Amino acid sequence: MPRLRSNVRSDKSKLGVQVIARAVEILRALEGNAQGLSLGQLSRQLDLPKSTVQRIVAALDAENFVVAASPSARVRLGPALVRIAHSIQFQVAAIAHPYIEELSQSTGEAVDLAILDGTKAVFIDHMEGSGRLRAVSAVGLSFPLHCTANGKAMLATLDEEGFARMKRSLTLSAYTAHSVRTWPKLEAEVENIRSTGIAYDREEHTIGISAVGIAFHGPEGEIAAISVCTPSIRFEQEEKFLLEALQRCRTAIAKVFGNRDYVAPRFV
Repeated sequence: MPRLRSNVRSDKSKLGVQVIARAVEILRALEGNAQGLSLGQLSRQLDLPKSTVQRIVAALDAENFVVAASPSARVRLGPALVRIAHSIQFQVAAIAHPYIEELSQSTGEAVDLAILDGTKAVFIDHMEGSGRLRAVSAVGLSFPLHCTANGKAMLATLDEEGFARMKRSLTLSAYTAHSVRTWPKLEAEVENIRSTGIAYDREEHTIGISAVGIAFHGPEGEIAAISVCTPSIRFEQEEKFLLEALQRCRTAIAKVFGNRDYVAPRFV
């Protein structure tokens, strides 16, 4: 009997996680849809039964996470999310923002600021590039560590114990044919990043997009990274220019945060 009760608790836990995941899917689907979506549209877009969508939307509506968008039963994101968003503050983002803005303006490319969160990089600030062909990302999205410039740069800041813990929990999934898939190869690359201060993503996460990144410690001890992302068609011609601009940005931020352990990139 004790084992049966344990199994019941486990099943309920899995069900709860699934409901939360589906609620997040609904909120993400509504993101950017000012006119809202109907239950049918959400059902088709997320490939979920309409009855499931209706139950979850009703629960979200009760907490004002979604509200009615029109008399035709469409829903859109609600005011409770605004209240939560206003309570979120990242000191590192507030301090670094003027520097990544200048970096984006000087290069014309997209610039991202991410922090290390477990086994993923979470974007907390983003500046869009000005070119006709642009790399696009968004604040709040998370990306893998092993195949992104900011992720690998942050991995390189970990000490031996921290890296060993990461090795036990990080999965080296293949996002493209260029993604690192073995630990010996990733460890060799991380060691090189520790030496040079530079991390690359050469179409490892997304075909057609390349990036270069550098990591640092924020004012509250968090591990953060700045990356410049650009269509690969421009990256080869602009690589040295991007590195030099990124170095100037990182040097300026290092002075603000007092990072004495910063390794300046070596240009070759």
